[in-house]
Amino acid sequence: MQYDKSDALCHSARTPQHPADPPPAGPDESPGAVGSQAPTPDGRAAPRATRRMLLRGAACLGLVGVHRLLAAAPAHTPGFGGVAAVADDARPAAESYRLRPLAGTERLPSGAPPHGPRTVRTEAHLTLSEPGSKIALTFDDGPHPRQTPAVLRILRRHGARATFFVIGENAGWNPDLVKAIADDGHLIANHSWSHPQLNRVPEARVRRELGRTCDLIERALGAPPRFARAPYGAWHAPSLRICAELGMEPMGWSIDTLDWREPGSRTIRSRVLTGAHPGAIVLAHDGGGDRSQTVDALAHYLPRLIDQGYTMVPLSEPT
Repeated sequence: MQYDKSDALCHSARTPQHPADPPPAGPDESPGAVGSQAPTPDGRAAPRATRRMLLRGAACLGLVGVHRLLAAAPAHTPGFGGVAAVADDARPAAESYRLRPLAGTERLPSGAPPHGPRTVRTEAHLTLSEPGSKIALTFDDGPHPRQTPAVLRILRRHGARATFFVIGENAGWNPDLVKAIADDGHLIANHSWSHPQLNRVPEARVRRELGRTCDLIERALGAPPRFARAPYGAWHAPSLRICAELGMEPMGWSIDTLDWREPGSRTIRSRVLTGAHPGAIVLAHDGGGDRSQTVDALAHYLPRLIDQGYTMVPLSEPT
């Protein structure tokens, strides 16, 4: 039986004193005093302890109840729509099923990935593994309240599907956009919580960055992400291992638009159309700065890729 500290608080109140050591009689506890009890058969005066014992017992039960209520209180209350916004310097999400070992017969939450931890990769995947004239358009650093809807409109216009690597902080501030991306049939993946360079921070920070974003995506969509991309593509051995432990595949890219440098929409679209090849993974951004050039370029190169016979697909499981 589990030991409850609240039981110890009232141990003396519940345990009678030894028969050989009766409590000393007070001034009003002598035989014949008002309110005193009758003598016992052996001739000793019984102390007036019954009422005190009842009062002590009631107080004990009150302490036990308060202790157990406090122990059962939740540690925190989720924020907007079940997507909790947690301070960046908070402890890692130790309660996440991905960050704690299973104990006994404890069951996984309903959203637990069926595959569990993945094989630890030595490097990120740079291209699609499935055959055919397929290209994966990917967008990092969102969601952004203006630029992400603009990208979604263009994709919807051409019936194209893509993958969005979201920043946890941005997803927390824009939960409706997270749902809108998924509702349009696009894939949502993990791009860390606050965009640090993973190979320059401690392992605990890497786990927190990826783990918190996993948890947020699962709370928002009901399933954890299956893919992750390190900010700046800076994977290293510890981050690759943690990525696998969290049930995700590490991703890179084969066509870099370098749109974050704002080189002009003409340059961006040229890089995509010139570099296009079967199985290409295109890196672009819908957040992290002014991405109007990215949006303009997408409107130009997407229909041309389709005319060339390419199909735009979200990321798929590597073979």
